[in-house]
Amino acid sequence: ASSQPTLTQPSSQSVSPGGTPQLPCTISSNRDTIYWYQQREGSPPRFILYGTSSRGPGIPDRFTGSSSGNLEHLTITSVREEDDGVYYCAMWYGNT
Repeated sequence: ASSQPTLTQPSSQSVSPGGTPQLPCTISSNRDTIYWYQQREGSPPRFILYGTSSRGPGIPDRFTGSSSGNLEHLTITSVREEDDGVYYCAMWYGNT
């Protein structure tokens, strides 16, 4: 049986409006497609992206994903103040 993968993200990242942050997510094992979520204070998590280009409803194309080995990135082009929040990477793990 394979071990459950661990996803690791840095604690925080500061960026000025108009910048283009890349938010990393490192996967320990079991390479699989990543989900990205955004959570703003007082709101439930919002689905942002699956993989590199499958965006959630109403998510602008400023949000893109990339993958290289065990490292995933969520890139936000020309970031806006409304993009402030906590971003989570997640992976479905289980028997299919």
